[in-house]
Amino acid sequence: MPENPLTSRRGLLFGAAAVSAGVALTACTSNEPKKQAPAATNVPSAEDKPGTPVTIGFAGPQADHGWLNAINQNAKDRAATYSDVTLEITEGSNDTAAQIGQVQTLINKKVDVLVILPADGKALTQVGLQAMKAGIPVINLDRIFASPQAYRCWIGGDNYGMGLNAGNYIGEQLKDKSDAKVIELAGLDNLELTRQRTQGFDDALKNYPNIKKVARQAAEFTVESGQAKMAQLLQAQKQFDAVWNHDDDQGVGALRAIAQAGREDFLMVGGAGAKSAMDAIKADDGVLKATVLYPPTMAASAIDLARTLGQKKGVGGLAELEIPASITLYSAVVTKANVDQYLPTGFN
Repeated sequence: MPENPLTSRRGLLFGAAAVSAGVALTACTSNEPKKQAPAATNVPSAEDKPGTPVTIGFAGPQADHGWLNAINQNAKDRAATYSDVTLEITEGSNDTAAQIGQVQTLINKKVDVLVILPADGKALTQVGLQAMKAGIPVINLDRIFASPQAYRCWIGGDNYGMGLNAGNYIGEQLKDKSDAKVIELAGLDNLELTRQRTQGFDDALKNYPNIKKVARQAAEFTVESGQAKMAQLLQAQKQFDAVWNHDDDQGVGALRAIAQAGREDFLMVGGAGAKSAMDAIKADDGVLKATVLYPPTMAASAIDLARTLGQKKGVGGLAELEIPASITLYSAVVTKANVDQYLPTGFN
C-alpha cells in the first residue's frame, strides 16, 4: 500500500458508513434531491434530512493502489447520498506540487469545506494553513499535516491498533500451543506506519509467552514484492504456525508463493480489508483466516464530517456542539464469523 497515515493512536471512534470501492474519480459532482442507498450495509447517512447546501472540495493522491482507489469512491458515493452536498473532486496526484496546485484551485473556488488526503502530509501543511486562514475549514484525512493549525479535524486509521489486533488474534489461536512460532511480512520499512504496525504486533505477542516471532521481511505493498518476500520466508522457515501480512494487496502475491510452495501448515492474517481477502476468508479453503481493517470508509466519514461542519452542527450522539478535533477509526478483525458484515466494505 502506498503511504497511508503518519499517525499514532489517538482520538475518538466515529461511526462510519460503509461504501463499496470502485474506480478513481475526477471533476465536479452536483447532486439532485433524490434518495440513494447510503451504503451496502444499510448504515444510514449522518442526519439524512436535507439542510444548508454545502460545497465540499476533495483532494487525494493518485489512486494507484486498491485502498486509495476505494478512498476516492467512498468519498463520491457518500456525497451522492446527500441532496444538499456538491462535491468538487480533483484528479489526484502523488506529485506534491501538483496536489498543492489542485488544493489552491479549490480554495480559489471558495468551497465551503475541504477534505484533503495529502500525498505527503508535511509537504502539504502550508496549503492546509492557507485554506484555514482563508476561512475554509479542512478535514485532514489519514496522512496527517505537520501542524494542527492546518486542519480543523483529523480522521484516519490506527496502524498500531492493526498490529495489536492482528497479534492478539494470532495469540488467541495459538495460546494452547507450546513453542509456537510466527513470522511477519511487513510493508515498507521507511514508513512510520509500518513501524507502528510492527510495534503493535510485537506488543500483543508479549501477552503470549508461548509464542516467538522467528522471522520478518519487509515488502513494498505490491503483489510482486509480497510474492518474492513470502517465498524467501517460506524457504528460510521450514516450520511456523502463523504469519501476519501487513497489506492485502501484497498478500495476493504472498498467497501465490504459499500455493506454489504447497504449504498449508499455518494460518495467515492479512491487513487493510481487500475484497479478495474477505472472499478467501469466507471460502475458508486456504491459510488466510482473518484480515485486520484499515477502513477506506474513513473517506465517507470525512464527507459526513465536512457536511456537518459546513452546516455548523455537531456529531449526532455526542453532547458537544462541535465536531471533534481528532477521530481514530477502529481496526476490526474480520474472520469467517463476521465476514458477511464487512464484505460490502471490501475494496478491489
